[in-house]
Amino acid sequence: MNRPAPAQQVTFLYAEDPAPSWRFYEEVLELPLVQDQGTCRIYAAAEGDRAFLGVCRARAPRASDNPRVQGGVVFTFVTPEVEGWHAFLKARGVAVPPAPEYSETYRVTHFFVTDPAGYLIEFQRFERPDWPAPR
Repeated sequence: MNRPAPAQQVTFLYAEDPAPSWRFYEEVLELPLVQDQGTCRIYAAAEGDRAFLGVCRARAPRASDNPRVQGGVVFTFVTPEVEGWHAFLKARGVAVPPAPEYSETYRVTHFFVTDPAGYLIEFQRFERPDWPAPR
C-alpha cells in the first residue's frame, strides 16, 4: 500500500489573548487571512495554498517560555528574501537583530523575531544545494 500524500500543512500557535497576535500576522507580516473561525484565525504562510499558520485562543497558560523544549515551537518562514524581510520588519517597528546572520552549523542565513504571544519566528534561507527548491 502506498502512503497517502499530505496535500497541505497547518501549524497552530496558541495565545491567551490572540488579538495582538492576529494584528501582528495580519497588519505587520501582512499574511493573507484564509479563514476566521472566531477563536482561531488561519493565515496563508507561503505561496501556493500549501502551508498555513493558525493562531488560536489558548485554553491555558504556556507551560514554558523556552521554544526549544519538548512541546515548544519555532515557526520558520523559508524565503530567498531574508534581508528583504529584515528591512520590512525593521521599518514596521518590529524588534529585529542588527542584521541576519549566517549559521555555519546549519548553513542557513536567518534571523529571529518574537510575536506578541512570545513565539519565536524565524526567517531563513538555506545556503546548501541539498535543500529542495519550492515548486
